[in-house]
Amino acid sequence: MTFLTPDLGPAMAEIVLGIGLCLVLVADLYIPERARDVTYLLTMAVLVVTAWVVGGIGADGQQVTFSGSFVVDPLARILKLLALLVVATVFLYSRGYLKDRGVYKGEYFLLGLFALLGILVMISAYSMLTMYLGLEILSLSLYALVAFDRNSPVAAEAAIKYFVLGAIASGTLLYGISIVYGVTGSLQFQEINAALAGGAAGSTALLVGLAFIVAGIAFKFGAVPFHMWLPDVYQGAPTCVTLFVGTAPKLAAIALAIRVLVEGLGPAAPGWEPMLIILAVLSLSTGNLVAIAQTNFRRMLAYSTIGHVGFIFLGLLAGSSAGLQASLFYTIIYVLMAAGSFGMLILMSRKGFDADDLDDFKGLNKRSPWFAFIMMLLMLSMIGVPPLAGFYAKWWILAALLDQGYVWLAVIGVLFSVIGAFYYLRIIKLMYFDEPQDAASLEAPADLQFALSINGLVVLGLGLFPDRLIAICAQIFA
Repeated sequence: MTFLTPDLGPAMAEIVLGIGLCLVLVADLYIPERARDVTYLLTMAVLVVTAWVVGGIGADGQQVTFSGSFVVDPLARILKLLALLVVATVFLYSRGYLKDRGVYKGEYFLLGLFALLGILVMISAYSMLTMYLGLEILSLSLYALVAFDRNSPVAAEAAIKYFVLGAIASGTLLYGISIVYGVTGSLQFQEINAALAGGAAGSTALLVGLAFIVAGIAFKFGAVPFHMWLPDVYQGAPTCVTLFVGTAPKLAAIALAIRVLVEGLGPAAPGWEPMLIILAVLSLSTGNLVAIAQTNFRRMLAYSTIGHVGFIFLGLLAGSSAGLQASLFYTIIYVLMAAGSFGMLILMSRKGFDADDLDDFKGLNKRSPWFAFIMMLLMLSMIGVPPLAGFYAKWWILAALLDQGYVWLAVIGVLFSVIGAFYYLRIIKLMYFDEPQDAASLEAPADLQFALSINGLVVLGLGLFPDRLIAICAQIFA
């Protein structure tokens, strides 16, 4: 038997990241506690080198390796670059927070790099097995990250809930994959697609497998009714971990949905589209209605995330290239908005105090007019107010639905966007019209303040000049 050496070029980014995190792991063992910034700088260097490698792997076209199980295409390139940028931003935001709480340790950065490795593998997965491998690398890293602060019983409780429910979801997804394999005889997306197009799409067994797979995907997104873990993890984890969990993994989740549902199970769309419709409507309604009752900002953002996931699902079920483009655009914009929102919590926190409650935003304009303005931009963009980026994200989803004749779903989307505006406007009201409970000025590292300002201005800039990002998303699914 002859074994052919696979082409390692398309997977060079993952290889470089894996080697880099091993080097950081070994170096961190010998770095004294007082010099932990060295670990941080090494981690950022690994991210920069990996991004350089991603940018150099073929500007166009598609490269497939590992016997058809791994792919690099325009979708993979843009999502990997964005994931690297977002993780670097998360690490930058987190550094001061970790120092203030005495948990400035290399484990945070290493677990983040391992999670990033799982994200990159998921983005380039071209078979069910590779996708599942990347998903487990990501999930196991996140479980440990949530429990990163070992002195926090709330974080430990959140991690256990996340682990138990995540294990059930992973088993559900794996069972669905096994059924699809039994029906199609393959785990690779191209071969699954061809088998379904050849007549296997209508089998009852496949519909059962689809139900399990969609349930697993919905859990990773945090869609209703598989959202039970999301509010508890967002509230219980340290703020810097919530920042990580709420941003970069969403890029892996959209890759999971597109690769599995569209590229692999596309011919079976009549089977999974009704499931997505139910998940989208439930997520939009539950997320936006329950968020109104929250007094904890992180918990409010958790339910807000559920509502945004409903919008992303609306784009996926539109069943057109415009719908896929809209879902990708929406996910990118949401990740930027979420990074800025959680970054504001870190900015407002200080040693011995975590800004978690809505009341902590009272009078922010008097304490820092500039960052009150940045937060206002983020909240208005979450609502979808023009000319901010969130407006174009929602507009493109609604346009794709109308083009495909889903008028009633577009109406539901608009209705719950209007309802959701209440809890975002409440933040703006607290910042500008209420007296501050804490008169202390905001003190944060200069790099955090600069990056957070850029974060908010990018959301405004992408709203004023969305053409370039829209063109990139359109080119991916052209």
